[in-house]
Amino acid sequence: MSKPSAADTREARAVEEALGHEFKDRSLLARALTHASLAGSGVRDLERLEFLGDRVLGLMTAEALWRRYPNMSEGELAPRLNALVRKETCAEAARFWNVGQALHLSTGEERAGGREKDAILGDACEALLGALYIDGGLAAAERAYEPFWGERFDDLSADHRDAKTALQEWAQEFGHGTPIYKDIARDGPDHAPVFTVSVSVHDLEPERAKGTNKRDAQMKAAEAMLRREGVWNKNGRRK
Repeated sequence: MSKPSAADTREARAVEEALGHEFKDRSLLARALTHASLAGSGVRDLERLEFLGDRVLGLMTAEALWRRYPNMSEGELAPRLNALVRKETCAEAARFWNVGQALHLSTGEERAGGREKDAILGDACEALLGALYIDGGLAAAERAYEPFWGERFDDLSADHRDAKTALQEWAQEFGHGTPIYKDIARDGPDHAPVFTVSVSVHDLEPERAKGTNKRDAQMKAAEAMLRREGVWNKNGRRK
């Protein structure tokens, strides 16, 4: 007996319920829930959904910030947007929507704990937002967006900045100069690369981190150093 489509499982229906949307085009949901390691010739369609979903997420978040904070400058809004659309936040949204158990993964990814990987869940989140936009327009994407992201705006601290900016400001404030980032390695298959990056600041011990792209890895390395040096707490806020 052949396996059911990724859109026709009990877990997929639970995702639809969490999203508040029943897909008219079931293939869109199936593509969004199928990992690149299983997508085969359809990997291009999956990546296109992620590409679109990333832009839909950015638009909804930018508009929400613009409306909520009418007196903030672009320089104040930009780091807040970055914090709300980063891969880790998207992974949290995917967990909120029960996406992990609905994913169709290769045997290798299943064994490697792919259902809980931020990179995989974050990509699925973006793909789902793209699929929602195609299937039901911006209104469908907004219905799924608001229950999760709506609460995150209140968690943004007044000095919330992305980790690279925060590390540079802290280093310069204490006379440590400018942080230096170095590419260490690129591993994994072409469809799911993993980049390792290090960051060093003056005479401090360097920090390393992995990410799905170089910027992601740099952000994580900067965040790790900020936490290690006691500048940030676990929520990414200055102590």
